[in-house]
Parts: sequence; structure tokens; C-alpha cells
Amino acid sequence: MEKERKPKNIFVQGAITPEKIAQSIANHSTKTDIGGHSIFLGQVRADEKPEGKVVAIDYSAYEEMALEKAFEIREAIFAKYPLTCMHIYHSLGEVKVGELCLFVFTSSKHRNAAMDACDKLVERIKAELPVWGKEILDSDGHVWKVNV
Repeated sequence: MEKERKPKNIFVQGAITPEKIAQSIANHSTKTDIGGHSIFLGQVRADEKPEGKVVAIDYSAYEEMALEKAFEIREAIFAKYPLTCMHIYHSLGEVKVGELCLFVFTSSKHRNAAMDACDKLVERIKAELPVWGKEILDSDGHVWKVNV
């Protein structure tokens, strides 16, 4: 009997810490059917805008809708790729330049499935998840981030 999957809370308040990433990796050492992992880390850049330089991004989301969409994306990726597990963590609130705002981690028996799934997962998250980033500028202004 297949275990029913339920929506998981993917949101983290503030930056995603290196300790969280290290712990997530360490938690997989007992899963001996995994042969490869693929990890994507999204980091806030100090982009130069006409209005000023980005110093942080303030992320917000329509959380209930975002969690449902993340679940839908996860299920589609699980259906397409032979994965052992998949994790998504996305920041809410302020994340400073140089800090991490997105952590995607896929695992499978073979590396190609993990890498391909991770890439597709990130693309879908960026395109479909109702999460918005307000780029905070050094000029005391802000602009809304456009995902590319």
C-alpha cells in the first residue's frame, strides 16, 4: 500500500541557515538506497537597480495557495522522476544579500534522476509558486522582484 503524501510546510522565517542544510544532508546518511543527491541553493544578490543597490529581499506569500501549489509541483515531479525523496525550503520575511532564500534537495538511486528533477523543480517553483520578493534598496526605497 502506497503512503499518502500530504502538503508540507516549505516556509522558513528569514534566511535558510547553513546548519539547516547540513542537518538535512546528514539526515539522509541512513537511507542506503540513495546513490545521488542534487542540491540547489538560491542566494540573494546585490543587484544594481536604477533606484539603488539591493541590500535584502522581503519575501511574502499567499501561504495556503503556495503550499497547495508546492504540493502539486512535488507530486508531478515524483510522478515523472524515480526519486527517493525531495525537500523544498523557501524563505519568508527579510533575507539579506549573501544569505540563502531557497533550498531544494532531491535524492534518487542514480544521480541523473536527482539532477534532472532538481532542475525542473527549481524552474517550476520560480515560475508557479505565489511568492513575491520586495527588493529592499540602499536608497531606502524598494522594487518588486521579477523572477528570471
